[in-house]
Amino acid sequence: MTDPTNEELINDAAGVLNPRMVGGRLFGDVGCALITRGGNLYLGVCIDTASGTGFCAEHSAIAAMVTAGEYSIEKIVAVWKDDNDTLYALPPCGRCREFIRQIDGENLDTDVILGKDRVSKLRDLLPRHEWPGPLA
Repeated sequence: MTDPTNEELINDAAGVLNPRMVGGRLFGDVGCALITRGGNLYLGVCIDTASGTGFCAEHSAIAAMVTAGEYSIEKIVAVWKDDNDTLYALPPCGRCREFIRQIDGENLDTDVILGKDRVSKLRDLLPRHEWPGPLA
């Protein structure tokens, strides 16, 4: 796969949106697309559960990536649509930021897409990620 533009990756993430209420739980209202350093595309959706055992769309896409034997993310984006069908790019939550970092140390250089023309490196969204040194 060629290196997709931010807009193409946003559209890929939007393409998996399929929100559904199941037993009072919301599934699929956030979609994620990521491209690996190897050039492969992985997609995922969120699953919200009342017990807190659900997961974000980023976790879903990353699980597919890891299942395929890859770990290093070039670009990632998560999207959501409001009730007026307006699309938003969502920054990863703190749990997702740390999850991305722990999958592969190189992922600190992942481009996190925050809009069609707005990107931030994961390292800038996850400051002070290093393990602390001993107190003097």
